[in-house]
Amino acid sequence: MNRIAFSLAFLWLGSVAAPAGTPAVEVGMTSAKVKAADASDTNPALVWPAAHRENRPWAYWWWMGSAVDPTNLTHELQRYHDAGMGGVHIIPIYGAKGYEDRFIDYLSPKWMDLLAWTVTEAGRLDLGVDMTAGSGWCFGGPHVTDLEANALAVVKTYQLDAGGKLAEKLSANAMQALVAFSSGRKPVDLTSKLAPDGTLDWSPESGSWRVYAVSQRPSGVKVKRAGPGGQGHMLNLIYPEAMKHYLAWFETAFANYGGPKPRALYHDSYEYRSDWAPDFFASFEQRRGYRLQAELPALFGPSSINLSSDHIARVKCDYRETISDVMVEDTLPAWTAWAHQHGFITRNEAHGSPGNWLDLYAAADIPETEMFNQDRNKLVSKFASSAAHLSGRNLVASETGTWLKEHFTGTLADMKYLVDDMFLSGINHIFYHGTCYSPDDAPWPGWAFYASFDMNPRNSIWRDVSALNAYETRCQSVLQSGQPDNDILLYWPIHDFWQNPVGSVRPMTVHAREWLEDQPVGKVADWLWNRGYAFDYVSDRLLASATAEPGRIKTPGGTYQMLVVPSAKVIPLETMRRLAKLAEQGAAILFESRIPEDVPGLGRLAERRAELARCWSGMSFPPSDQPGLIRANLGAGRILAGELQPGLAAAGVRREPMFDHPGLMCVRRVISGACYYFIANRSNLTAIKDWLPLSTQARSALIMDPLTGRSGSGSVRPSATQGVEIYLELEPGQSLIVGCGRGTPGDPPVWEFPKFTGAPLALQGTWQVQFMAGGPELPAPFEAPALASWTSLADTKAQTFAGAARYCLTFDAPADCQKTARLDLGKVCHSARVRLNGDDLGTLFIPPFQLVVHGLKPAGNRLEVEVTSTSANRIRDLDRRGVKWRNFYDINLVNLDYKPFDASPWPLADAGLLGPVTLTAGD
Repeated sequence: MNRIAFSLAFLWLGSVAAPAGTPAVEVGMTSAKVKAADASDTNPALVWPAAHRENRPWAYWWWMGSAVDPTNLTHELQRYHDAGMGGVHIIPIYGAKGYEDRFIDYLSPKWMDLLAWTVTEAGRLDLGVDMTAGSGWCFGGPHVTDLEANALAVVKTYQLDAGGKLAEKLSANAMQALVAFSSGRKPVDLTSKLAPDGTLDWSPESGSWRVYAVSQRPSGVKVKRAGPGGQGHMLNLIYPEAMKHYLAWFETAFANYGGPKPRALYHDSYEYRSDWAPDFFASFEQRRGYRLQAELPALFGPSSINLSSDHIARVKCDYRETISDVMVEDTLPAWTAWAHQHGFITRNEAHGSPGNWLDLYAAADIPETEMFNQDRNKLVSKFASSAAHLSGRNLVASETGTWLKEHFTGTLADMKYLVDDMFLSGINHIFYHGTCYSPDDAPWPGWAFYASFDMNPRNSIWRDVSALNAYETRCQSVLQSGQPDNDILLYWPIHDFWQNPVGSVRPMTVHAREWLEDQPVGKVADWLWNRGYAFDYVSDRLLASATAEPGRIKTPGGTYQMLVVPSAKVIPLETMRRLAKLAEQGAAILFESRIPEDVPGLGRLAERRAELARCWSGMSFPPSDQPGLIRANLGAGRILAGELQPGLAAAGVRREPMFDHPGLMCVRRVISGACYYFIANRSNLTAIKDWLPLSTQARSALIMDPLTGRSGSGSVRPSATQGVEIYLELEPGQSLIVGCGRGTPGDPPVWEFPKFTGAPLALQGTWQVQFMAGGPELPAPFEAPALASWTSLADTKAQTFAGAARYCLTFDAPADCQKTARLDLGKVCHSARVRLNGDDLGTLFIPPFQLVVHGLKPAGNRLEVEVTSTSANRIRDLDRRGVKWRNFYDINLVNLDYKPFDASPWPLADAGLLGPVTLTAGD
């Protein structure tokens, strides 16, 4: 059960304390006048798991110039705690100009003392701390030598005819291979013939020869956005010796460290430029079984030697696989092993790497993905969660909100929608990207990082961020519990991508495109997702740890119904053997369209091809009774080949029909035998009010609203096809958690979706408005007979203001609204705390800004709405007045297009309560 105990009587949530910040309100669902959930006076079925720091959202925490001090560190950490965050991730970066006297070198004794202070203070506040294993990103720094730096192969070729000699002197110390090639002849290795002075005493006796001289050089890529003491080359992750030397830097720094250690060390997304290493020839021969020196024309070209495109592709496939193997087997595991020996765990972002993402994610304790700006491909994020699910890692993290919108324009709603996408991808450990340390004496908006969502206490939206954090905490308290509940293993035939004659390394970015979306695996993944099939990707290496029994495939972290192999031209022999073994043990395996008939790579090619053919020798695949599908039995299992739909149907693989509703999606967890759904309506326009089919067999269901913390028993009925149906209503952008059990309900209240009749009635009267908090100055109070953006006021201070204002109205309630009514605030820019007749109704930060109220008085009802805006207009004002607030080293502050940031041309952004505010009578 991990660290959260779910005690399920009739498979409901057990009696545990509610997360901090649970508001006493049911927004948009049931009564607004209820007590906060508390285990002492509430039915056990109504409360949520006890929240711990890993349930709560964390944040990247940039230390500009590492110019931190104990007083401000404590102030910042206290603010994060008070807002409901769970931890921070320290990243030292470039500094702010004018504060040079505060800069501290990374890993210096003073820096380590401040790290100890930070982790101690964070622990006192129940906050966790992680740190980047370096400054800026990626791995690298001043101790990385030219030989250890991320490197590029340097290849020079020389044409020699019979009797000719090489005139140029070569660097004997730098030379890794010197080989001569001639069509129809064996290569001649000249490496040992190179004299110490760089001369080559060799000439061909006959024919025309091309001599290849291979060495390397640093790529020139340095640590990005490095802070003081962290500048230098990026590390070469293809060179294990470089990692050993790099870790010695940290060994020294922590040798005399006396404070509590951070939880985790972190490696950022792969942004190295590297295709070679000093020992690459030896690594290649060890892993692939032949000498790459004999295939230099195929690897590097150009060559007069006649080589087939297939031959070149096979050599390059072996080259690319070797790069992946070195990172997966040597460098990243060495980092994780060192971390474990010294009391840390690891977080790793594998995306961007030319290696096998699944294996690289699985090499860390916490795999981590990201989504950049509006590029949200859930199928990419699923690589991180798949690696975690298969390898038994409970936490899957995400760098969340990287440049989600232009600076100071993002809202809490924007972040909530992104977080939901992450949850749907299997992510359960949110890291905001992020918050920037800023001393209290820095003028507003303080220190700022160029690619951030500005999730910091100086941004005006911070005032209501605790409501968002409470939402995420509730979701993650469930999504970190139990086990994932996916049915399909989707094999990633990466060798089809690697076996290509074009280019050198083949990096794969988080933006997907050609490496995923244009490949058969991407098309199958998209097909499965859109039809509601729950799956995880699996690599050759992760598949090697799988076992099977009739109808089930087991991995260290999950159990699956079927394995699907997308249409693939080649497949490793070891993988095909594993598939045959799994089938013999009882697995169902579906090959899309056909069974691969060839192996990748060049070594032992004929022998491996023959062995591949023997894997299925003696098997026949007679046509099945389902069109588009052939099948055969193997041991206790089944091998199917053909179209996806009949293949999945033949194996009885379930799907979630709710995906047929545009925008409706879900992810499942199994907790103590009950199935829990996180369901999100990601449609922009369409509300869901319907009986929704669930694939799970259940006799009861618990509806849980993570936005408010409320729960109740839902209406369940048998489905005409599979599982059950539950009645749900979800507005666009709304999400719910549904727990399905097989027992009989105890005594939870019934979850009701209130019904409203008649036309909305606009509240009448004059609003009294007073600015409460924000800057640069509080505008004067005003009266508003009609609601509009406060930027339309005659008071020019309101046009530059960012912060919160309180709107108050005293109104009479029509008779049909006095028992139950829906209060709709209309347009809100951008979040609202609501009080009615002295009762706190909670904080609303996503549309529709509605809640259900009871017991209105015939006259004299007092409504108070505290509305908080974004900081856009205040930043616009600074730039229009030419205030020099963007004053940082390195990249300084730029916009989404990496151009110098300038908000002065922005139009005024709407702010405040725009309404109309209405009441609609309830049944």
